[in-house]
Amino acid sequence: MKALISNAIGGPESLAVGHLSDPVPGDDEILITVKACGVNFPDTLIIEDKYQFKPERPFSPGGEVAGVVAEVGQNVSRIRPGDRVIGWCSWGGMAEKVVVTPEHCIPIPDAMPFDEASAFIMTYGTSYYALKQRGHLERGETLLILGAAGGVGLAAVELGKAMGALVVAAVSSDEKLALATKHGADGGLVYPRGPFDKAMRRSLSDLFKQACPDSGADVIYDAVGGDYAEAALRGIAWDGRFLVVGFPAGIPRLPLNLALLKSCQIVGVFWAAWMNRDPAGFQTSTRELLEFYQRGAIRPTISARYPLEKGGDAIASLAGRNAMGKVVVMLD
Repeated sequence: MKALISNAIGGPESLAVGHLSDPVPGDDEILITVKACGVNFPDTLIIEDKYQFKPERPFSPGGEVAGVVAEVGQNVSRIRPGDRVIGWCSWGGMAEKVVVTPEHCIPIPDAMPFDEASAFIMTYGTSYYALKQRGHLERGETLLILGAAGGVGLAAVELGKAMGALVVAAVSSDEKLALATKHGADGGLVYPRGPFDKAMRRSLSDLFKQACPDSGADVIYDAVGGDYAEAALRGIAWDGRFLVVGFPAGIPRLPLNLALLKSCQIVGVFWAAWMNRDPAGFQTSTRELLEFYQRGAIRPTISARYPLEKGGDAIASLAGRNAMGKVVVMLD
């Protein structure tokens, strides 16, 4: 089968299209003919051996796919050949075929396009888990989202509005703020790009505080990290929840005296581990997300679609923090 292949440790420019052996499903597995593959931040890490999983080479990046079931193992009953599905894996998605387990595969509505399906479960799954299970977001609370124009950020904007929050979008350009506002953000701010000295960090903190009500943000969704994290934390409300989602700007160093002074919580969000530890909760979450989608409350924003041959460029656009919404590699 044709695949985008990592043969050596390196950035997106190290990837090349080639051929790998067709995967064969085991008794408890599902073979999917891939139509589209969503690009996610772990794809930028795994090819450089910076992710928690380090597959043997050669391998194909890509952890979120949509396609048609080609074959199922003899112990699989819930999914059948011909089903239109979303599947997710740690790698292997930027290829014509991929094998997943039934727990990592869900049918999708007939009206859901494959590109939107491939951009759905990781972003909305992560953000819904963050806001519902980890942040306990309540109707009427203020939600501050860092990186609000990215894939998970836009998902958090839409879900925050669907859950009844006042949503404040923090982004790096006016264009991104306009996109977040279009998707439901009630207000927002444009922050400068780092690195920051002490005076600039203080100014950044003032930006976050001014964008939120005087009481501060009840929930902060941080998909950026770096110096932005501490600046945002300084504007959190009493008993607020700071959600650690990702850190493309670097792993932050948070002074824990702020957690004491605000009586707030700093909460980790590891969606992939949660869905394996609580499969029943994950299935419930997925059903609720598809209900949101079918009634029009959420819908993936795809800013760019690349053919498989340009898959490295797709990953590079995400790594450079230039993408708005989701980037998808199309195989159909």
